[in-house]
Amino acid sequence: MINRNAWRTSRGFTLLEICIAVAILAILATMAVPNLLDSYMRTQVKESLALSDLAKRGVGVVYAGTGEMPVNNTAAGIPEANKIISNLISAINVDNGAITLTFGNNAASNLKGKRLTLRPAIVADTPQVPIAWICAAKRIPDGMTVKGQDLTDIKPAWLPIECR
Repeated sequence: MINRNAWRTSRGFTLLEICIAVAILAILATMAVPNLLDSYMRTQVKESLALSDLAKRGVGVVYAGTGEMPVNNTAAGIPEANKIISNLISAINVDNGAITLTFGNNAASNLKGKRLTLRPAIVADTPQVPIAWICAAKRIPDGMTVKGQDLTDIKPAWLPIECR
């Protein structure tokens, strides 16, 4: 004899159960997308920091030799701001020792035109001590003085950990 109740319970999912499962997946997706965006932006910002090494060397050499921060790219012995470019950066500008990276070219649309500043922190009147670079609004080490102005206008969530 065939059990008709067993046949009825093995038909599969009801429309209500499928709708609930889709709703749960949609909620999980809406929570994940902002985190993915922040991670993508942080990756682009972190990758762009490598290009600043050229300007850091120039600023460091001038400071070690003169005890003064270079006022611009020419004084730092590096190319003009719009000549230091990469896949993500459209310009690097030195202003009183501070290095400002401007995002452009193939950077994410949310980053285009945004800036990130690296400021030199020095021990006053001691150019022999290496420069410590302060990214964005990170805390200044005790006993050091920071030079230049922070022009960073990138959302803090998009900054790599070393800049927060």
